[in-house]
Amino acid sequence: MQSNAYTLIFTSITTIILGFLLSFVSTSLKDTHQINEDIDIMKNILYSLEFSEKDEPWTGEEVKKLFDSSIIQKVVSVDGEVIDDLLPSEIPSDKMETQFPLYIKVVNNSIDGYAIPISGKGLWSTLYGYFALENDGSTVKGIRFYKHKETPGLGGEVDKDWFTNNYVGKKIIDKNGGLVSIQSIKGQVDSLSPDAYHQVDGISGATMTTKGLNEFLMNDLKKYDSFFQKVRAELKG
Repeated sequence: MQSNAYTLIFTSITTIILGFLLSFVSTSLKDTHQINEDIDIMKNILYSLEFSEKDEPWTGEEVKKLFDSSIIQKVVSVDGEVIDDLLPSEIPSDKMETQFPLYIKVVNNSIDGYAIPISGKGLWSTLYGYFALENDGSTVKGIRFYKHKETPGLGGEVDKDWFTNNYVGKKIIDKNGGLVSIQSIKGQVDSLSPDAYHQVDGISGATMTTKGLNEFLMNDLKKYDSFFQKVRAELKG
């Protein structure tokens, strides 16, 4: 029979070795995990800006190549000024309420759209996604949600094509240029309504999820309002 001391020493050594191995594996995989997260973010920005996979899913290398060749990363201030020599990943933590990421789609040296990150509370979770506008700074190009824990079949429908496709072509400003965002309403949009230009069909049984979406989308668009006002002014000449 082994002594209590032997058992204690053996257990302690085993615990230390296993702890070391787990720590080593975790550290080794950290870089890979971060790379995968970065690729996923790039992929969803591309989706929001109307890029799509064709016959086969993109590889990580293809995503990065397409992103680097088609997307310009910028940071804009709350006043709508582009901050030179600063990437979204470099925004200081104490500036995140006044400096915001912006992703610009470029085709043949011309701007073809803008994407911004959006996030906020639904019913059960925080929803994360990207919202894109055409180069006019007012027409919706796309919306993409990539992370949430809303109820499948109800609020979880926010990431389905049937819902997100309704946003495409809608306007975030009224005829006077004021920000109105896009509103997901209860039921179906009345095409004859004067507000139809910035409304989309709601999700049955997901009132709280869509209410949260409406609120945080407006709040996030407000951060970029000054910038997009300048975009629209420049296009008018």
